[in-house]
Amino acid sequence: MTARLMIDLAGVALDSEDRSLLARKEVGGLILFSRNYRNAKQLKRLINEVRETNSGVLIAVDQEGGRVQRFQDGFHRLPTLEKIGQIAEEDEQQGLLAARSLAWLMAVELIRYGVDISFAPVLDLSLVTSKVIGDRSFGHSPNLVTKMARAYIQGMHAAGMAVTGKHFPGHGGVEADSHLELPVDHREFGQIWNLDMVPYRELLGDIDAVMSAHIRFDKIDEQLVSFSPHWLKDVLRYQMGFKGRVFSDDLTMEGAAIAGDYVERTRLALEAGCDMLVLCNNRDGALEVADWLAAQPNLEPVDWTQMRAQRHWEDDSITDHPWYEEAQEFLDFINAKKYE
Repeated sequence: MTARLMIDLAGVALDSEDRSLLARKEVGGLILFSRNYRNAKQLKRLINEVRETNSGVLIAVDQEGGRVQRFQDGFHRLPTLEKIGQIAEEDEQQGLLAARSLAWLMAVELIRYGVDISFAPVLDLSLVTSKVIGDRSFGHSPNLVTKMARAYIQGMHAAGMAVTGKHFPGHGGVEADSHLELPVDHREFGQIWNLDMVPYRELLGDIDAVMSAHIRFDKIDEQLVSFSPHWLKDVLRYQMGFKGRVFSDDLTMEGAAIAGDYVERTRLALEAGCDMLVLCNNRDGALEVADWLAAQPNLEPVDWTQMRAQRHWEDDSITDHPWYEEAQEFLDFINAKKYE
């Protein structure tokens, strides 16, 4: 089974080309964006159409909160992880409760419409003035990030949503945005192991998947992480013992362009140890990669069952849950606090 490609859609409904690509056995995932959302009714209709075309496809979105929340109208506006981390800096127990209940709320709201996963939580540390991480991180302390992420993971799992830690082994130590260029981190392995990788080391048994970073750590390996067998096999799989799934970050990002065309990027990511190849915003590239995957007779099958949503939620079962009221209280508190 070659279902290793995660694609995107152009609009709020499927067209014939979408249906044709989704039906291919090479497509194992679909990631949704703001352009795919008009309202809750339309989202449910779209996801039903997707499931009718490919019942086994894994449906994902980035619903972190703050500036990275794809579905907004009709959903609770979620705070940034930084704001949740700021609660913990004042009162750790309250911060942990906020992380748990808000993660639960994020997950149940998505699951009720048929979305399987939000790519969360961000495990990156806020170490420099990063152009892409910033307030997406719980904070700069590996101890704080680990504690907060553990509570966040508990909330997601309680909702029935699998967890994807990102961006392995850490994107917070570089200023450049890998969407626009290839960031290069000049630190030694020991520095990263004892700082950025602490959340992964402490939480790896609780994480269902990781997403790789399009970063090159030039004192460790010349290849960027998403294309690096050293990082994804030697370090993540063998040294750290990770048994879950590995998603590449989007292979159309400029950080990945150093490897060549989309087929070459796909080949390198697979050889490095990525289980799912995320390829968005370029339909011709997705079709080219699907054709290439179809021609690979020895590609090992991957079971995505455990990444599918494990529960079903109705509106009344959400609002009657004690964590719903708790999440509301934290949202009110954060809005009133007006963290800067």
